[in-house]
Amino acid sequence: MAEVPQAVALIDHFSALRDPRQQGKVLYPLREVMLLILCAVLAGAEDFVEIATWGRTNLEFLRRLLPFARGIPSHDALNDLVNALNHEAFRDSFVEWAQGMRTAAGAADGPTVVAVDGKTSRRTGDSGKGRLPLHLISAWATQQRLVLGQQAVDTKENEIVAIPRLIEMLELSGALVTIDAMGCQKEIVRTIRTKGADYLLPVKGNQPTLEQDIELFFTEQRRRGFAETTVFFHPTVDKDHGRLEIRRHWSTADIAWLKELHPSWVDLTSIGLIEREVERAGKIEITRHHFISSAPADAVLLARGARTHWGVENGLHWCLDVVFHEDLSRLRSGHGPHNMAVVRHIALSLLKQAIANTKLSLKTSRKKAAWSVEFLETVIRGSG
Repeated sequence: MAEVPQAVALIDHFSALRDPRQQGKVLYPLREVMLLILCAVLAGAEDFVEIATWGRTNLEFLRRLLPFARGIPSHDALNDLVNALNHEAFRDSFVEWAQGMRTAAGAADGPTVVAVDGKTSRRTGDSGKGRLPLHLISAWATQQRLVLGQQAVDTKENEIVAIPRLIEMLELSGALVTIDAMGCQKEIVRTIRTKGADYLLPVKGNQPTLEQDIELFFTEQRRRGFAETTVFFHPTVDKDHGRLEIRRHWSTADIAWLKELHPSWVDLTSIGLIEREVERAGKIEITRHHFISSAPADAVLLARGARTHWGVENGLHWCLDVVFHEDLSRLRSGHGPHNMAVVRHIALSLLKQAIANTKLSLKTSRKKAAWSVEFLETVIRGSG
C-alpha cells in the first residue's frame, strides 16, 4: 500500500474539482470515479456501459489503488456525473497536470514546438436540439508527445477567436508555437509573444498583401542567387514507398523593408520559404510555402517547426480517431463531450509516454493495457 499515492498521483491533480452531486447522496467518491473512467478508457472502453463493465471485471485491481468500498457505479450514474462535471474546471486541472508532465519529460533539443490545431468530433452534435458537433482547439507539445491543453470553439465563433484563449491558459515560455494559415492573425501573434513564446506561421491567402511581398522577395533573391541578402539554407530528403520528397528551406532576417511595410506584426524577425518537390510514379509536383516568425533566422528550426506541425494530424488527430475512435463517440448531452475529450487526451498522453522508448504502436499498447493490468498500472504510474 505504500506505493498507492504514486499510482494515483494523476487523480490527485483533479482533487480540487467540485463534485456536482448532492454531498449527502454521494456513494462513489469523485476520485474513485475518475480513476475508474481513466483506467477503463486506457484499456479500450469507449462508452459508459463498457466503463462500468470493465470496472466490475477489474474491481480487485482498482482496490489496489483506491478503496472502492461500494464497488462500481452504474453506467447511468457515470453518465450523469460526467455530464454534470464542470468542463472548464476539469480542463484547467488537465492543463496543470500536462504542464507537470511536460516539465518531467525534460527539455528538448532547441525550443519546444507547440502545434495548435483544431478537430471536430463529428457525432457529438444533435441536429434535433440545434447542437453542433464539438470542435476543440488543442495544443500539442510535439517532442514530448503531450496534449498541453484544449479549448472548445463556441457555436457562434471560429478558431481565430478561440486560439488566443487557449494560448492564454498555457505556460509557453521559450516555446515555438505553430498554427496553420488560419492562425496567421495579428491578435494571435500578439498573444503568443505576451506568453514569452515565439511564433512560426504560414502565410497564405488570408493575408494576401503580406504573402505577395514575401513571395516576390524570395523569387527575386533566388533569381540573384541571394547575392544581396544573408540567407540560411537547409535541405532534407525523404524516400519511401515509391515516393521521393525533397524539401528546401530558406530563412532570412534581412527584412527591415518588410517590417516597414507591415509594422503591426509584433516582433516580426524572420521569414521563410519551404519548397517541396515530390516525385511519385514518374510525376513531379512542386509547392512553395511562406512563413513569418519572431524567432531568429534558422533554416533548421524552420524545417523542424513546419515538419512537426504537419505531423500533428498523425501524432494527435489520427490517434484519437483510429485508436480511441473519437469520431464514433455519440456522447452529446451536458458537459460530457468536453470532459470525455479531456479523458482521451490524458489517456493518449500517458500511453505515448509509456511507449516512448519501445517499439509498441499506440494501438497495440492500448490493447496491452486491456490484456494486462500490470502494464496498465505501469502506464498510470508514469503519471506520478
